Amino acid sequence: MKSSKENLETKGIRSMLIFEIIGRPAENLIKTLENIIKQIDEEKKVEVKSKDIKEPTPLKDQEGFFTTFAEIEVEVEDIQYLALLMFKYMPAHIEVVSPELVALTNNGWGDILSELTRRLHAYDEVARVLRFQNNQLKEKLTELMPKDKKKKPEKKDPKEK
Repeated sequence: MKSSKENLETKGIRSMLIFEIIGRPAENLIKTLENIIKQIDEEKKVEVKSKDIKEPTPLKDQEGFFTTFAEIEVEVEDIQYLALLMFKYMPAHIEVVSPELVALTNNGWGDILSELTRRLHAYDEVARVLRFQNNQLKEKLTELMPKDKKKKPEKKDPKEK
């Protein structure tokens, strides 16, 4: 039996998720969005209620590239599962459709904040490794460059002869 605090949490939360995608060819965009929707529907305590995948349109600035988006309505058992969807699939937009008020216990908040912290630490670690590797590559390039090219050439004033 649930404690009285657990009964305060809101269950059955409906949300709209919007996923945007850019790439080529156009057919792959639709397949990718369909795969994302399938994966979301397979998540425990998450149910896809409806989906609407828009036809890809060509990008104006990038010839050969297309863009499209999907609107997905989901129902999750509680807000923690919506937060997990956000972290795992990174939609462009999330809107809670119902209920109007979402109640969450301190344990629920703790779960969400702990997951957020865990992911931020993981991203920070990746950034640190990439910075270290970038610095190593710069040092190697500097070592491999001929000595006369290591010095920056002085720019001459075109008016001087």
